[in-house]
Amino acid sequence: MKLKQCNNISDLRMLAKRKLPSPMFHYIDGGADDEITLRRNTDAFDGYELLANSLIDVGQIDTKTQLLGQTVDWPVILSPTGMTRLFHHHAEPAVARAAENSGTLYTLSAMATTSLEDIATSTNGPKMFQIYIFRDRGLTQEFVQRCKAANYKSLCLTVDTAIAGNRERDKVYGMSMPPRFTASTLWSYATHFEWAFNLIRNPNFQLANVSHRVDALKNRSMSLIQYVNEQFDPTVTWDEVAWLIEEWGGPLTIKGIHTVHDVLKAKEVGASSIMISNHGGRQLDSVPASIDCLQAIRAAVGDDMELIVDGGIRRGTHVLKALALGANGVSIGRPYLYGLAAGGEVGVDHALQLLKSELQRCMALLGCPTLQDINNKHVQDAASLRHRG
Repeated sequence: MKLKQCNNISDLRMLAKRKLPSPMFHYIDGGADDEITLRRNTDAFDGYELLANSLIDVGQIDTKTQLLGQTVDWPVILSPTGMTRLFHHHAEPAVARAAENSGTLYTLSAMATTSLEDIATSTNGPKMFQIYIFRDRGLTQEFVQRCKAANYKSLCLTVDTAIAGNRERDKVYGMSMPPRFTASTLWSYATHFEWAFNLIRNPNFQLANVSHRVDALKNRSMSLIQYVNEQFDPTVTWDEVAWLIEEWGGPLTIKGIHTVHDVLKAKEVGASSIMISNHGGRQLDSVPASIDCLQAIRAAVGDDMELIVDGGIRRGTHVLKALALGANGVSIGRPYLYGLAAGGEVGVDHALQLLKSELQRCMALLGCPTLQDINNKHVQDAASLRHRG
């Protein structure tokens, strides 16, 4: 299969699997423990049915909107994903450029292999920086100042990584950073020549935003779980979140909460928006799918807080269902990483175009020429209807 033959995100996933060594593919693809939440995130969308209206003028479809204080051409933004260089040598700049080409927002991970300053100068598109509250509070403060200097408009605080989740695929397939050639991984690396060649040609792998302050990968290779557990702070509370919001002084979204209790607390301390997320099923297993948490949260916070559904988005219909259930937008991670692994920057362009064209087509079929036309009258819970019947 070639890139141009990929008709959907599932096809891109299969091509990425062919292109990547096993440790890299399963790092993207895997989840925590039994991967129940990983599967639920996508499967849960099947529990909602769309209700279309006919004989409506859908000659012009308008997907423009405002998200996180920035104008985007469509309501799908790119979530932060760490260590993008592992999956293709085009790395984070390719993803940022593809996001700009698609007219949407790119979120750079604190664990990126490209600095926030380099991303700021490589694209003029809307950008957000993902931040953590590290053990070293000085590093967190430094990020705030660097983001202000580089003209980032929004911050995304990830709060569900007090410690690393139990990602067993990483252990099974020998995932480490930087990549380490061992008896168990050598064959997989050797049989993916293009990927290995580009790694050898440019072996300078580093976590560009933190390597100057922490002993990140310096003179050693470590598992991802080791790194997370060494650098992230399990003692962080809402007090530190309030402190960060004050330090930043601009739009800040909190990513990694999915309960009404936590969302109301986030609103209380001053968060401007929420990314309803379970870290793609990579942290605590057996929590609900993000889409299943949306309606209760929207009912609790009302209409004055932006809600972004993160996790499980694979189709344009998934985007529609999230919007109809009360989301302002959605965010994606794996879909664009599959595209990146499959074809570099062109692959990310292809992944975004697939989803964007699906959304536009489905809006027309639903009878909704604009995003403002989409509401809860266009969706129903199939399971509850069957139960009542």
